[in-house]
Amino acid sequence: MQIGSIYSDPYLRLQDKTTSSPQDTNTQETPLQEDLAQNSTEDSIPNQENLEAINGEKLNESQIQQVRELEQIDRNVRAHEAAHIAAGSGVVTGGASFSYTRGPDGKMYATAGEVPISMDKGNTPQETIANARKIIAAAMAPSDPSPQDYKVAASAMQMEIEAKIELTQEQTKDKEVSNKNQDTPNNPNQENSNTNRNAAIVSYMQNLNY
Repeated sequence: MQIGSIYSDPYLRLQDKTTSSPQDTNTQETPLQEDLAQNSTEDSIPNQENLEAINGEKLNESQIQQVRELEQIDRNVRAHEAAHIAAGSGVVTGGASFSYTRGPDGKMYATAGEVPISMDKGNTPQETIANARKIIAAAMAPSDPSPQDYKVAASAMQMEIEAKIELTQEQTKDKEVSNKNQDTPNNPNQENSNTNRNAAIVSYMQNLNY
């Protein structure tokens, strides 16, 4: 199962978006197919200091804004996946993989990411409970959990509930066996020994009276 993030904004919705496969070093690109409609520059004065050149041509204000948004998304995606990995010791099974979008400046920006996580149960209910709590911690580690993160956490919570029920059943069964053992007569050899001892005492007292 995967935990991760995917961001969407007007710019990204115009891209030919393809989700990457969960590999540790994924560099799948999502090429730009069409730009947003360019804002009219007649009523605005371009900020010359922020204009960036691409193929010898300067980006307009709308393109620069798109680049800034992609830069922020890239930072958020990478921080999101890093949080999963940092909190997922023992349950995260690999590195982060990313899907990329090409910006107006020709650079590639991470706009989605995912981290593989193990949903395996333990050998005992106690181990399963511990694993489930690790999974929940890893899934909810980012400051902005994605819908997929919540889905994984919910599955882990259900796993924990089922393990707790199983543990309670085992503890109840063990208690019943323990109580039964306390009420069970001693073994035959011990019973015979006690009977012989009691008989000897009775015989001794009878002889004294005689």
